[in-house]
Amino acid sequence: MMAVLGFVAVLALVTGLIHLYLWKRLVRDTTTPGRWRRVGAIAAVVLAVLVPITLAGTQAGLYWLAWPGYLWLALMFYLLVVLVVLEVPMLVARLVLRRRVVAAEPTTAAPEPVLVGAAGPTDPPAAGAVAAPDHDPSRRLLLARGAAIFAGLTATGITGYGVRTALGPPQLDRVQIPLAKLPRGMDGLRIATVSDIHLGPLRGRAHTERIVAAINRLDADIVAVVGDLVDGSVAELGSAAAPLRDLRSRYGSFFVTGNHEYYSGVEEWVQEVDRLGLRVLQNRRQEIQARGGVLDLAGVNDLSGVGTGLAAGPDFAAALGDRDPSRPVVLLAHQPVAAKEAARYGVDLQLSGHTHGGQMVPFNLAVRLEQPVVSGLGEVDGTKVYVTNGAGFWGPPVRVGAEPQISLVELRSA
Repeated sequence: MMAVLGFVAVLALVTGLIHLYLWKRLVRDTTTPGRWRRVGAIAAVVLAVLVPITLAGTQAGLYWLAWPGYLWLALMFYLLVVLVVLEVPMLVARLVLRRRVVAAEPTTAAPEPVLVGAAGPTDPPAAGAVAAPDHDPSRRLLLARGAAIFAGLTATGITGYGVRTALGPPQLDRVQIPLAKLPRGMDGLRIATVSDIHLGPLRGRAHTERIVAAINRLDADIVAVVGDLVDGSVAELGSAAAPLRDLRSRYGSFFVTGNHEYYSGVEEWVQEVDRLGLRVLQNRRQEIQARGGVLDLAGVNDLSGVGTGLAAGPDFAAALGDRDPSRPVVLLAHQPVAAKEAARYGVDLQLSGHTHGGQMVPFNLAVRLEQPVVSGLGEVDGTKVYVTNGAGFWGPPVRVGAEPQISLVELRSA
């Protein structure tokens, strides 16, 4: 809870600064002093306060805040992006307008000052002599309004598209990954991988049912749920998670914790997920015997568990130590960055989520600063890392450039 409150405080500061910028570009620059400017200022303050109130309120069970608050968060983000992109062409346009106005001004010689005597003052400038204006206010106003209208329409269009994508069915990503140690008899072993379901204020039981149905249609050998199942307690979301008991696979369904489990009561959720029939791999591994071969399936707790006092963080030695190095090992770890430690233990493949594929372009560029792989297949220090986009969303019900996803990972013998 303290982590969430700290995040809300930082977000409140950031959104306050963003709204100050939006007020300047969308209100102050597009209106003249008067009633409409005051109305715009009040609206900017209300919307700035709405964002942190939504995050804190939904944590307290005020779910009715979620739709207006999170939709505005997405729209605010894309207004900011579009307006920042427009800054350079707007600057160029203002400079061009200023040059045209100055060039159009008549050039007249300045009258020489006339002195009226030692004791008398200097005569004032001749009547009608005024300083040339450096710009045309009406043209600047028109330019600012045009940019504001363009930004508003573009941001609204992108947000609308993103809502439709986020609320739509998860797309299926099929990927074949060769593993040098995989026995030939296990060639083609299929792992249905899903992450970031994010049951919470905006997604409930129907969301889980749709995901379970999609996974069951894949007829997978193994099902892996790699964290961030929920944004709320078992009391609030237990019934929404219940359809997970219907997951079907040949060799079992498995779960590892994500960072949001630690915000939602991790110990209760571990017990609940286990009760629903998924084996929770808390810094442990499971032998998968199939088709005459053996594969080690390991799982570690999320990095957010470190120092929480709620449960242990990741323990790679417990999950991966003292194993037969001739066997292939697949590690379930919520965050891709865990691969930096996993590589030290010779992990062949790590399956992760957490990034949402960036969820909202261009936010994926910021995610890349923290995580070595944002979406799809990559490699970290010799360990292959596959990151699924996740089947849900966090915060804004918006996905742009990163569709919701369920992944079918097919292991191939090299």
